Amino acid sequence: MSYCLNERGVDHVVLERADIANSWRTERWDSLRLLTPNWQARLPGMVYEGDDPDGFLTVPQVSHFIASYADKISAPVERRSNVLGIKVHGSGYLVETNQGDWQTRGLVLASGACNKSNVPLGLTESLSDSVDIVHAIDYRNPDQLAEGGVLVVGAAATGTQLALEVQRSGRPVTLAVGEHVRLPRIYRERDVFYWMEAVGLLDEGYKEVDDIKRARNVSSPQLIGSPEHASLGLNELTKSGVKLVGRYVALRSGMAQFSGSLRNHCALADLKMNRLLKRIDEWILEEGLASDVPEPHRFDPTQVEASPPLEINLANGDIRTILWATGFHPDYDWLHVPVFDRKGRIRHDGGVVDAPGMYLLGVNFLRRRKSSFIHGAEDDANDLSNHLAAYLAT
Repeated sequence: MSYCLNERGVDHVVLERADIANSWRTERWDSLRLLTPNWQARLPGMVYEGDDPDGFLTVPQVSHFIASYADKISAPVERRSNVLGIKVHGSGYLVETNQGDWQTRGLVLASGACNKSNVPLGLTESLSDSVDIVHAIDYRNPDQLAEGGVLVVGAAATGTQLALEVQRSGRPVTLAVGEHVRLPRIYRERDVFYWMEAVGLLDEGYKEVDDIKRARNVSSPQLIGSPEHASLGLNELTKSGVKLVGRYVALRSGMAQFSGSLRNHCALADLKMNRLLKRIDEWILEEGLASDVPEPHRFDPTQVEASPPLEINLANGDIRTILWATGFHPDYDWLHVPVFDRKGRIRHDGGVVDAPGMYLLGVNFLRRRKSSFIHGAEDDANDLSNHLAAYLAT
């Protein structure tokens, strides 16, 4: 956004609560890599120029990439300026920070969507002291977990990656699985993101889908960015020894309870994956590329045991840690402007917030399906900066 505003001659500052790429430096686990291949690491005025375009950036590499970008475009970053409050002030806004106040006519909320762990209230009630609760945002590596069994709650990208890593550390893992998105890492010898970009899926706009609210709440796909380009679905996890149970429902009297919908959720994920693969196959035929890639194929259905347990006793000592990986909430405690709906979400139309001169950037499916990926920021920022510049001009 800073790049785009500078291109349009809009005077601005970027307020950063700590240092550039702070969340990447301080709120990610050690082994994490991007889900998207390096060739998709692109921002306006800068693209990946390394020698491994098909690889996946590590956390230090992502931090360096973002910091290098800020230097390259000379972004006017005010470091260690923690926003304490924002409120309406005249025809604009007053932004209060620990380094002083700012007055502005335009405001872009780009603080991210992964600030708070999505954990239900009352989780610790009736839990034995012998069971630790660790949120994904605080997890770094298996060494910080107690020896013994681990219940990982959530089977999106984070949950599946952590389940595999913890299982490999020698701690037996049980994974609670709800609705999820299954994708292969490689299909017909190309990365799945290559096909998703080629067929136009990632550019699909927020006004083109039937239910944008539901689309914005879809979990991240079961993928991992590994040097081996390995797939990471539930079949791969069960082969490694991970046990599957249904969606976490409640905790009562020391018993973790799960739904009986595991088989249905897996069947639905398989169905949606095969629909995507069919769409890719059709695009390949339409473009006349069938002779350039291997023949289409399908993957084995997700294997689920006949009667997965509906309860786990957390008081018998078999489970020592609950690792919570069910997503995150944004943190807008400092935003004192009436722009929230009854569920605490910001009301906006493709990032144009329901308040004059206010915009949202960097959240899931903001304007396009790719909005939450690094390479999706450019188009969204272009659109919104145009709107903002026009607003300031009037």
